Amino acid sequence: MTETRPKSWLSRKLQSLTADDQTIDAQQLQSGVASSGCEPVSTCQKGKVVAVTGRLKSVVYTPRETVPTLEAELFDGSGSVTLVWLGRRRIPGIEPGRTLTARGRFASFEGRKVIYNPWYELGIG
Repeated sequence: MTETRPKSWLSRKLQSLTADDQTIDAQQLQSGVASSGCEPVSTCQKGKVVAVTGRLKSVVYTPRETVPTLEAELFDGSGSVTLVWLGRRRIPGIEPGRTLTARGRFASFEGRKVIYNPWYELGIG
């Protein structure tokens, strides 16, 4: 059995200097998830009520034959979940690049991780 030791300061610094921007961004988002008390998207289970936090990567209005939807992809560094508001064309403040915390029942639809009509709180910035 191998013992894993914590990384030294030098090792962590060297890793941060050689990492690409996306990796650094994902690490920062993951540390925000941990400090907020929310669950990482990668550990959320279908059917459970969850609280997730992260940054909106995309926001798309999807006109449907029956009910229009507003869909936003929330990325938290560990994975993405699609937030879907049924019957909405636009929600002020829901735009790419914004941070937010969302709460709702975690589901899977057509292979995507989804939360329908989540309660949400916009982050600062």
